[in-house]
Formats: sequence, structure tokens, C-alpha cells
Amino acid sequence: MAVKFIVIQIIGFFGTILFFLSYQCRSTKALFRVQFLSYLFYTVHLMLLGATTGGISYILNTVRSFSLSSENQFLKSRWTCGIICALQLVTLMLTWSGWWSILPVVANIAATIVGYTFSARKIRLAGMLINSPLWIIYDILVGSWAGILDEVVSEASMIISILRFGWKNLDADRCGSRETEILTK
Repeated sequence: MAVKFIVIQIIGFFGTILFFLSYQCRSTKALFRVQFLSYLFYTVHLMLLGATTGGISYILNTVRSFSLSSENQFLKSRWTCGIICALQLVTLMLTWSGWWSILPVVANIAATIVGYTFSARKIRLAGMLINSPLWIIYDILVGSWAGILDEVVSEASMIISILRFGWKNLDADRCGSRETEILTK
């Protein structure tokens, strides 16, 4: 096994650790900030593996996490959600390398849509049922050990967070009531 491949996997493992920690944040805003850092590691990891669709898709995830944790109302708006989803589709068209290219894009569109609901419950549910399963398949196909581990650990972390905070309590901090009121208009 080449040293380069091991270094690439280690970079991805840093993203895995951060992503796991993100679901232990009770605040949705803090969750997005930790995921922002995780996505930066994953972008580098996937690009170095030659998984261009996944790598560019993670760049958009980084933008999404930055936007969702921002104080700027436009970045938290449905318009920004739509723009990010459209950019995921453009990424798919420009980086198409076979049917597997669809997997990270569909996963990330689902995560983007539920992220913009600012609902901790919906974020975790989509993560467990859509995002992680699609990414696991993609990671197997592109040889991302760190990505496979990330998704398995993320599934566990989401379950732990539900048990830790309680399903009903997860939406108690939806960015504050005034902010939620603005975002749902």
C-alpha cells in the first residue's frame, strides 16, 4: 500500500472525527460550524482520490454549512437552498463519470433541503435514511475508507444524539424563535 494512499485516508479520517463530533452539538448552528470543517477535510480527501463529483459536492456542502451557520438572512433563505441544490445538479452534469456520480448529489440535495428546515429531527432523519446510505455506496465505489467509516460513525452519532437529547427535545433549539419565524416566511 502506497504512503500517498494512506495519507489521503488520514486526511479523510480527520473529517470523520469532526463529523462525528458535529452531531453531539445540541445547537444546530454549532452542528453546521463543525460540519463546515469536516467538509473541508473531505473535499481534499475525495479530490486526492480522484472522486471529482464527491469532492466538488463537498465544496458545496462547505458553502451550505457556512450559509446555515451565518447570521446573514439571505444565506439562510430558501433562495440559497435552491441555488445550492441547482449547483449540485450542475456539478453532476460537469463531473459525470457513471451512474455512481448521482449518489453524492442526491444525498447532498436531500441534506441541503432538510438543513434549510433548521429542524434537528429532520436533519438527523434524512441523514440516517438518505444521506449516509447513498454516501456509503459511493465511498465503497471510489475507495474512500474514511468516507465509509464516516458514514457508519455518523449513523451511530445520530442515533446517540437522539438517545442523548431525546427525539422531542431535538427541535427545542431551532435557531431561536424569532429567527425561525423569519426563516419560515
